[in-house]
Amino acid sequence: MRSDATDLAEAIGSGRLSAIEAMQAALASADQYREFGAIAHIDAELGLEAARSFTARSTADPDSPPMTFGGVPTLAKDLGGPFAGFPVAAGSRLIERRGGHVDSDLAGRFRAAGFCLFGLTTSPEFGLSLASEPEIGPITRNPLAPALSAGGSSGGAAAAVAAGIVSIAHATDAGGSIRVPAACCGLVGLKPSRGLMPAGPHFGNHLGGIATELAVCRSVRDTKAILAVLGGHACGPFPPVALADVPEGRMRIGVLTATGSDHPTQPERSAATEEAARRLERDGHVLVPVAFSQIEAISAISRRVFADIVCINLAETITHFDLDATRTERLTQAVIERGLALSARSLWQSLNAMVLVSRDLWRLFDGLDCLIAPMLASAPLPVGSFPSDHADTDLHFERMAAFAPLAALANASGFPAITLPFGADEHGLPLPVQMIAPMGADALLLRLAAVLEQDGRWQHRFPVAGLDA
Repeated sequence: MRSDATDLAEAIGSGRLSAIEAMQAALASADQYREFGAIAHIDAELGLEAARSFTARSTADPDSPPMTFGGVPTLAKDLGGPFAGFPVAAGSRLIERRGGHVDSDLAGRFRAAGFCLFGLTTSPEFGLSLASEPEIGPITRNPLAPALSAGGSSGGAAAAVAAGIVSIAHATDAGGSIRVPAACCGLVGLKPSRGLMPAGPHFGNHLGGIATELAVCRSVRDTKAILAVLGGHACGPFPPVALADVPEGRMRIGVLTATGSDHPTQPERSAATEEAARRLERDGHVLVPVAFSQIEAISAISRRVFADIVCINLAETITHFDLDATRTERLTQAVIERGLALSARSLWQSLNAMVLVSRDLWRLFDGLDCLIAPMLASAPLPVGSFPSDHADTDLHFERMAAFAPLAALANASGFPAITLPFGADEHGLPLPVQMIAPMGADALLLRLAAVLEQDGRWQHRFPVAGLDA
C-alpha cells in the first residue's frame, strides 16, 4: 500500500473507511503530532461537518460519479486561498484570525474534488522564508528529524503530509515554497506552469506571475490527480496554458549536477542527481550535460526578481490596507522598507529581466526536453537557520539562495518544475532532485517523475491517518 491520498479515497469510496472515520483519524493524528508544529489553526467541528456532508451526499445519490478525492481530509495553507471558514493570518500577528468568508476559485475546486478541510498549516510571516517558524508560532519541525526545519514557506503543509496527519495538503510556490518543503520532507512537489492554476476571483496572489498554488503530495500519482482536478480554465489574468503532449520515444534530458562556487551543492546531492539521470537513461532517454555557466546568469536574475517582487508587493499591501507594520517581525519590516524604497525604474528593470529569463530558458530547451538538477544544496537545515529578528534582507535572501540555488528559476520563467526524493542519505534524510521543463510540459515532468519513483528508493516514515501501516 502506498499510503497516499489515492489509497485513502479508494478506502472511503469502497466503504472500508467512512469519511467521518477518516476525519476523526486525521484529527487524532493532528493532536498526537502537535510537537511538529504543522497546524496553525484547526476547526475540528468544521472538518467533521464537511465529512458528514460528504457522507450524506454520497448516501443520497449512490450512483453519482465518484469524486477524485471524495471524503479525504486535508488542510489549507495559512497563506493563499482563501478557503471559507478558515481565517488566514499569513503567519503574522498583524492579521487577526477573522474573515475567511469566501472561497477562492481554487478553494471551490478543492471542495468539488471531494476534499474535507479542517485547518490551516503553518507558514512563515507572509511567506518570506524557506523555514516555517513565525514568531507567533507554532515552530514547524521536520517529522523525519525534529531538530531540523521542514522548509518553507509551505513547511506546515509538508510536515502534516510527511507525518501522515493528512495525505495531501494545499501549498503555494513563489520562490520554491512548494518544492523546498517537499524536498525537506521526502514528498513530491510540483510548481505548475504559469497560468495553469486559478487564482481568482480577486487575482491577488500572483505576485507578478511568479506565484502559483497546488499541493504537497506523497506520490506522483496524487500529484497528477490533483493537477487534473484543480488546473486549467484559470480565467485569467494570464492566457490559458496549452498543455503539451508527452513526447513519444526518447527524450533529451539535460543533466546539471553542480550549482557553482557561490552556492555549492554537497557531493552526495549532486550524486543523487547523476544517479536519477542514469535511471532515466536506462529508460531509453538521452543525457545531455549542462554546465552551470549556461544558467548561472538567469538563476541570479531570478533570485533578484523574486526579492524585488515580494518586497514591493508586501510594501503595497501594507500601504493599501493602512496596516501597522511595526506589529510585524523585524525582518518583515525591513522587507517592507526595501519595497517602499524600490524605484519605479528598478522595478521595471526586474520585470523586464523576468521576461528575458523566460526567453533565455526557452533557448536552453531548444536542445532539451527536460532539465534535471539538485533541489537543495544540503540536507534540511537546523531549526533557527532563517532567523527573522534582524533587518539584513540581503543576508536573508542570500541564505535562501545558498539552500536552494535553483528554486526561483522556475518562478521567474513561469516554467513547471517538480521535486521528489531519489534515495536517502546516511542519516535517513531524503536526497531530492528537481526537474524543470518548458512551459506547458507539466505532464512530461509527471511521466519522468513516475519513472524515478518506481525505483522505490524512498519510503514514507509515517502511514496516513486512517490507513493501516
